[in-house]
Amino acid sequence: MRRHRITCLAFDGMAPFELATVAEVFAVSRPELDVEWWYRFELCAETPGPHRVVGGFDIVVHHGLDRLRYADTVIVPGVADVRRDVSPAVLAALRDAHARGARLVSICSGAFALAAAGLLDGKEATTHWRHARLLQERHPEVVVNAAVLYVDHGSVVTAAGTAAGIDACLHLVRTDHGADVAARVARRMVVAAHREGGQAQFAEHPVGKAPSDDPVGHAVRYALDNLHRRLTVDELAGVAHLSVRQFERRFVEAVGLPPGRWITQRRVRAGAALLESADLPVETVAARVGLTVAGFRHHFRATTGVSPSAYRRQYRR
Repeated sequence: MRRHRITCLAFDGMAPFELATVAEVFAVSRPELDVEWWYRFELCAETPGPHRVVGGFDIVVHHGLDRLRYADTVIVPGVADVRRDVSPAVLAALRDAHARGARLVSICSGAFALAAAGLLDGKEATTHWRHARLLQERHPEVVVNAAVLYVDHGSVVTAAGTAAGIDACLHLVRTDHGADVAARVARRMVVAAHREGGQAQFAEHPVGKAPSDDPVGHAVRYALDNLHRRLTVDELAGVAHLSVRQFERRFVEAVGLPPGRWITQRRVRAGAALLESADLPVETVAARVGLTVAGFRHHFRATTGVSPSAYRRQYRR
């Protein structure tokens, strides 16, 4: 059978990790797998020739955008600048490839190119959590999900940042060749064939601050000092010397979240720090951040996408 053509789009300023990920999965010959067909890997760019890569070195690209006409899968491993428009020639080539039936895949900021080409309209998509809000602002017709590692619509696949490209590429192998082949490729790469949870566990969660001389600031400091015990909005409003209604309104204005949600978020982040730094039972961690064991497990998974025990395994210092 004709080998499945994987064509990766290069550009000036691209990160080498994403390119290396795609090449490692699809360009390496794997005769030990004994599958009916494997992939044929190509690299193309809008302008063939040397392209500068992050880190101060160049890669030489031999093919232009015309190679997308023959690709079975097109991978966009990023864009040069998420705040700048993608080249019309690149967008036209992506649209043509999609219309012809090619599978289009983005990694990290590559979702901005697929969105600009109109290929994500009305679809759920993901990108690196740092770019998720900007992607939603620039392309409101896209349903951005910043919590997952990748989203697969069959003909269009989007992956979150950097290492999530590995997850997405292995997912493509799993789709094309089955779980056993994908697992064998993952073992060869010394990575997990399928990671638990999504990218929410890696995202930075804003603490939410209020000016120190603001009444809400006093309540915030009080809450952080007393996360180990039950806190009520009435109590925090009393610390701020405000009515409950005034306090809730001013808290949202200053911090960006309602008091109850903010406290739960801070309990989870404090618990995460304990899981990373101390060899404590989950029951003890839950008690130290003022939650029941069941409540801690529930809120922790809802916030990070993984269980406390899985988080500890991954991030134990």
